[in-house]
Amino acid sequence: MELSQRVRIPVSTEQVWRALNDPSVLQQCLPGCQLFKSTGDNEFEVAVQAKVGPVKATFEGAVELSDVYPPVSYKISGSGKGGVAGFAKGAADVSLEATEDGGGTLMSYKVSASVGGKLAQVGSRLVTGAARKMADDFFSNFVRLLSGDGNMQVDIETLET
Repeated sequence: MELSQRVRIPVSTEQVWRALNDPSVLQQCLPGCQLFKSTGDNEFEVAVQAKVGPVKATFEGAVELSDVYPPVSYKISGSGKGGVAGFAKGAADVSLEATEDGGGTLMSYKVSASVGGKLAQVGSRLVTGAARKMADDFFSNFVRLLSGDGNMQVDIETLET
């Protein structure tokens, strides 16, 4: 599964960068996230409860940042196991650029992910839909948290993959 999107965030790239590297911010914004804890330089332990069709499980795993170029881009990779539900693994290239008017940041990301076990049996359409909803919810929560406006309408643009 692949997904590419872009979102405008009404704060500076430095503020976005700090938030993207703050485990407490990431935990607040990621739907179903029960744990997002630093375990070393650019390494994190995570636990996320997710539901894809009839399959619901808590996935526990690790996330690592690589190719880190502050405050412009990084690659985030992770994998998790959800017991009998199966496993999920993936990576995303995340990049930031100041908007032309200087009033915010354009964040782009391209995600590539795969699943196995019962998750793979529910079908790629359900998995892709659930992943897109989780990404949309995360970035909507992220933008609202950074902007300080919990009711802000967030426009997430899906890009061609």
